[in-house]
Amino acid sequence: MQHIQVVEAVAAALRSDAEATVTDVAEQLGLDHSGASRMVRDAVAAGYLSRDASTHDRRRVVLQLTGSGQELLAASHDWQRQCFAQLTATWSEGDRHRFAVYLHRLAGEMIR
Repeated sequence: MQHIQVVEAVAAALRSDAEATVTDVAEQLGLDHSGASRMVRDAVAAGYLSRDASTHDRRRVVLQLTGSGQELLAASHDWQRQCFAQLTATWSEGDRHRFAVYLHRLAGEMIR
């Protein structure tokens, strides 16, 4: 679960900026820098993230999703969609769509 959170945080940072950092992970997850750094270290060791030098500032370390990280992210999203489908199986298509839009809106507001 911890790896999924870190991979999601890096993916979100990459969607809003060209580079993702440990600071971005800390902000996304509401952690202090040292806690985020430990989680990133573990995700790098597990092969989900890589650390690279920034293209803008060589002193800065940026994070990238590896192929395994992209697979973990895709599997996590598939699982989320399956859960949503099961939980809302008896709902009308319109209700499911409206609820999905509201969840997406809520998630977007939480990131800001």
